[in-house]
Amino acid sequence: MRHVLALLLIVLPLSPAFAQSLPADFDATLEKAMKTFDVPGIAVAVVKDGKVVLSKGYGVRKLGDKTPVTADTLFGIASNSKAFTAVALAMLVEEGKLQWDDRVVDHLPSFQMHDAYVTRELTIRDLLVHRSGLGLGAGDLLYFPQSTFTEDEIVSKLRHLPPASSFRSKYAYDNILYLVAGKVIEKVSGRHWRDFVRERIFVPVGMRDSSTLFKALRVSGNVATPHAKADGVLKAISPMGFENNAPAAAINSSVNDLSKWMMTQVAQGVIPGTDGKKRLFSEAQSKEMWAAQTVMNVTEPSKPLAGLRANFAAYALGWSLRDYKGHKLVGHGGALPGYYSRVMLVPELNLGVAVLTNQEERGAIEAPMWTVLDAFMGGPATDWVAAFKADDDAKRAKAEAQVAGLRGSRNAESKPSLPLDAYVGTFRDAWYGDVTLTREAEKLVLRFSRTPGLVGELEHWQYDTFVARWKDRSLNADAFVSFSLKPDGAVGEMRMQPVSPLTDFSFDFQDLRFTPVKKAPAAVAKPVH
Repeated sequence: MRHVLALLLIVLPLSPAFAQSLPADFDATLEKAMKTFDVPGIAVAVVKDGKVVLSKGYGVRKLGDKTPVTADTLFGIASNSKAFTAVALAMLVEEGKLQWDDRVVDHLPSFQMHDAYVTRELTIRDLLVHRSGLGLGAGDLLYFPQSTFTEDEIVSKLRHLPPASSFRSKYAYDNILYLVAGKVIEKVSGRHWRDFVRERIFVPVGMRDSSTLFKALRVSGNVATPHAKADGVLKAISPMGFENNAPAAAINSSVNDLSKWMMTQVAQGVIPGTDGKKRLFSEAQSKEMWAAQTVMNVTEPSKPLAGLRANFAAYALGWSLRDYKGHKLVGHGGALPGYYSRVMLVPELNLGVAVLTNQEERGAIEAPMWTVLDAFMGGPATDWVAAFKADDDAKRAKAEAQVAGLRGSRNAESKPSLPLDAYVGTFRDAWYGDVTLTREAEKLVLRFSRTPGLVGELEHWQYDTFVARWKDRSLNADAFVSFSLKPDGAVGEMRMQPVSPLTDFSFDFQDLRFTPVKKAPAAVAKPVH
């Protein structure tokens, strides 16, 4: 059988052949994507065989402003920052300053997880591969939306995050352990993660405009303004970065800069334009970072996206792995309020694609990316804009039906067990800390003490459950707030969970368990501002 297969491989002609150019109507595809998904601006880069095939901006930086997006326009790339953290560690491994399988506590003696065994055994590798036992997005509310917690406070709170599964047993995406990775980099190198990435990665690769702080965007004129829908209406919003968890998601970059980054990656560490004489990292470390570490479930895509069904999926070191049309893909996505990014590498074809947007719509980054891959892999073209629109519409309809079902089954005539003043007070969660409930006019108002953006009025739902309607409607994260009572009739506990199944997982309200710690003053007569 092996000989027959070998013969077939010899005599069969190559597929119409890995094309070397983009579709003639690619610009039209981008325009269609922006219109379909209501995205003001997109930037795309394609690199092939060490050369830039495309680096271009489409649309505008800000709704209502004609200033165009260019190849140098900066966007928040969110979780595509994780690969830079992995490279920083790989460079330190090469310098002999640490090993991938060093225990974290050997570098950070004060580090502590909820479980003593996990604390003792967690390695540098484990920090990057989402198998620690923490739940999906565990602890994200410590820094998202923007909070006042310091890096050290966040790391110290890890000990209060209970596991959702056993150690190294399953994949569950987290951000918080990338902050610990940044702390390891700082301890071993003597430089903060931000300085290390800027000096040791951006500068040698030639990423001249990229930054590791949203504050730095203020000094650059060429910046895409983030946008989000507030109660269905698209509007410009302020940038919201992981300022106190930079190693997970804080980098801002352009497609011109990401072209250099992708060429370095595809060349397994060789810096472009150096004739192979300068490396950022070795070929051995490239293979290490692209090796599967944690198995991920392969889900069956919806009918419109059936062509994207993968045969395998895994997480590597700062990268996700899967296959497409017989090729291994190395990539990652990134999302922050108002920004969405996708970087995808096809090492076998020396191909890389980056798509950046200033509106958090999945189809706007996915459709152009798969269109590029199809063009360079050969085979029939697919209208990925239409496919992702159909998939998004179905998901949205399902979520709306679920929320409508909850609304239809509630007892709208029910009343709270207690007068509103009885719910007023300060409540504490072991890992987040304090929130307060005050009565203002005829409403209860919930405030997260360390997250200025999480302020909302409570609207009665049924019995002792309310809905927090956040003042910032662009968060799209309204949450149920439920109270349980003690035998004496006093409030014993307050729990939360997202209303819509489409709520971003970083709003991990369901992991909070609040208990009252202090009774607040009675009714306040002022309204919410």
